[in-house]
Amino acid sequence: MSARTRRLIAMFTAFTAGLVLCLGAILFVTGRGPTIAAVQPAAVGGPFSLIDENGATVTDKDLRGRYFLVFFGYTHCPDVCPTTLFEISEILRRIGPQSDRPAALFITVDPERDTPAAMKDYLSSFDPHIRGLTGSTADAEAVAKAYRVYVKKVPLADGDYTMDHTAIVYLMDRDGRFVAPVNMRRSADELAGELRKYLL
Repeated sequence: MSARTRRLIAMFTAFTAGLVLCLGAILFVTGRGPTIAAVQPAAVGGPFSLIDENGATVTDKDLRGRYFLVFFGYTHCPDVCPTTLFEISEILRRIGPQSDRPAALFITVDPERDTPAAMKDYLSSFDPHIRGLTGSTADAEAVAKAYRVYVKKVPLADGDYTMDHTAIVYLMDRDGRFVAPVNMRRSADELAGELRKYLL
């Protein structure tokens, strides 16, 4: 098989996987699908090694054996990130005393500012079961790429910057494979009821 053929196959595979995720995201945004719409496995997720808010190394292998939620964002986010983390916190609270069994990850798209200390301070406002992950710029970019997260740094007039990014909550299975986007337009009670089937 020629190098050109291999490149074409790789491009087609990536396009197909991205299309599956986009279709799932459309259902998520429009609310037309069920709360958690089963999606055929796509090339979303993969190996990673990051640092949590306490300075401990966390890898994908540490999550094996249980379903987990993943949300990408950053601590300087003005609206979507705190709102989504609050909603995830409400879901975990409604799951009850077993809420420490699922994993919920907040992975930064802004490692330049989101140090472990900054993540720890930020997450103190949300459910304590949510772990904040950061790392080097290269590591953060690699995990965002693995999850097919769109990220763009946007300079502001005052010299500061903001980050455009995909705002989907991913549900991953016990082997770290993508299950579906979580429809956060539904109530926390409804989501907690459905997620219990996966997470506990």
